[in-house]
Amino acid sequence: MIRRRQLARRLQALRQSAGYSLETAAATLEWSPSKLSRIENALQGVDIHSVRGVLDVYDLGGDEAAYIQDLTRAARGKGGWREYGLSDDSYVAVETEASAVRSFEPAYVPGLLQTPEYTRTLFVGSPRRRTEAHLDDVVAARMVRQRRLTSAEAPLELMAIVDEAVLRRPIGGPAVWRPQLEHLLITAELDTVTLRVLPFRVGMHLSMDGAFSILSFGELEEPDVVAVQHAMGTTQHDKEEDVARAELMFDKLRLLALSPTDTMALVSETLDRA
Repeated sequence: MIRRRQLARRLQALRQSAGYSLETAAATLEWSPSKLSRIENALQGVDIHSVRGVLDVYDLGGDEAAYIQDLTRAARGKGGWREYGLSDDSYVAVETEASAVRSFEPAYVPGLLQTPEYTRTLFVGSPRRRTEAHLDDVVAARMVRQRRLTSAEAPLELMAIVDEAVLRRPIGGPAVWRPQLEHLLITAELDTVTLRVLPFRVGMHLSMDGAFSILSFGELEEPDVVAVQHAMGTTQHDKEEDVARAELMFDKLRLLALSPTDTMALVSETLDRA
């Protein structure tokens, strides 16, 4: 999905640099303006043969043309997450391209910090029925995602804020919950992880409605994406005003949350009582 967005932005910039309006370029390519608009807004994919036609019309060659064609192939490629039953435009696929995630979670330990047993307990308890094979896949996928927190080649930075309710809800009972708390203490020590708790004493706050994450893409130079989690799944938003609102909410939550040191003290205290 991110590669398609990159390609769409490049194709739009090329058209504008070549001095073509959307309508003129579409007519030259013998496409409808709506088709070209969908491609330039990453709402529709495009194959390598069509892109070569676009490059001819815009009179682009050399290294830039080669890069655009490579980007097209990457955007058309099937992601490795499909083996786990996840689509190429799923949250997980987008997270794969991200370099940093800022996340607020009011109800559960963030997925990137979960133990396999905790993850399985959540999926078993969800309204959606899954086969054992599907459960194995979703748990395995989550564990694969976590490897980036310790990856030297493609590290992922996580700044997570969780509501205090997350620490007060012993999901799965002691056999699941105690190892999960121990795992939080270990993962929070990673250089790539910052964990903070939003204490009950804060009272009402800006994100009472639910969980959200802000994904940033570093060297890809793509705009941030906001993923909002809800009962029916996850929706993604990339409009500037939506991202700006989410960033403001996260910054205000961060100011209200406990420091990482105080957070670890609270997790340790919770573990002692679990």
